[in-house]
Amino acid sequence: MSDLAAIKTAARKAGFERRKQAFETAHPAQSSYLSEVLAGYRGVPLSGYVPMRTEIDPLPALGEAAAHGLVGMPVIKAKATPLDFREWTPECAMQEGTFGAWIPATGEWIEPEIVIVPLVAFDRKGGRLGYGGGFYDRTLERLRARRATLAIGFAFASQEADDLPLELTDQPLDMIVTEAGVITPR
Repeated sequence: MSDLAAIKTAARKAGFERRKQAFETAHPAQSSYLSEVLAGYRGVPLSGYVPMRTEIDPLPALGEAAAHGLVGMPVIKAKATPLDFREWTPECAMQEGTFGAWIPATGEWIEPEIVIVPLVAFDRKGGRLGYGGGFYDRTLERLRARRATLAIGFAFASQEADDLPLELTDQPLDMIVTEAGVITPR
């Protein structure tokens, strides 16, 4: 294992632990700031995610957004490829997808202009540490090559790290939203 890989593994482990602790004490209104942010983009196609394990839950905010425009959920079609997004509504039929992620069973494919990104850790510079598969980095690179795409990291405030081990292929976040507020990277 390279030095960078070992540093990333340690940073992920610490991020997972902070996230787990925050999840255990999370309040029901954890997505209220995300709702406020998305209200400013009504009608703009966006993507979110169905939370897994100890991820912060964006579904209440996504449900509100779906009343005003297209919302998609990420679908992994193959290893080491960008994500595709299938249209989602709060009442749509869901099925288990790759890695146990819940995805819409049917629906149109959409291309979001806003991507709400789950994460393990973030920093105030817009750095994001994910699970290590590179799916969101590849996806954001592809979408940003086509048009301006807003990447919003959604996490518990305690998932913030001082400095993350990042690589050139890591796509930056344009904004981070937590249960405690909104952070604009510096």
